[in-house]
Amino acid sequence: MIKPAQPPAIGSDNAPPPVETPDYRPLERFWPYLDLTEQPTDQELANLDPALAEALFGTPRRPFSISLEFPPFDGPDYPRAVEMARASAEYRELGGDGTRRHRARFFPQDALRLRALFEIVGRLDACEVLIDDRPLPYARELWLPLVWFLIS
Repeated sequence: MIKPAQPPAIGSDNAPPPVETPDYRPLERFWPYLDLTEQPTDQELANLDPALAEALFGTPRRPFSISLEFPPFDGPDYPRAVEMARASAEYRELGGDGTRRHRARFFPQDALRLRALFEIVGRLDACEVLIDDRPLPYARELWLPLVWFLIS
């Protein structure tokens, strides 16, 4: 018959160290995340960065577009540029106070409005031209003049 093993004596070398029992035991809950819904809202999905949305949900079927992304700038044309950007097919404000940027998406039928906004913000070094939400080489030098041909 096998006898159960005896725990080693407290003073021996093989004894586990004594563990104190805590007086306070925290609750098992994750406070800031307690009330989150399982699925994101439509507004949260709309505010996703296009690259992240593409990685999560695949490439959306959208028509060809050109986006202008520009930071706030000093000058009398800034309010007009923001107004024109807001009138685009899709407008988003990105970043916080120190890194805020405006992104305006234009489709081929809006080539005239795209050119009008680019005439204001195109002189800025920080202005980016995105083709289907991606920075492509020669976007300013090649893609935009090709779109200007659509203006009749």
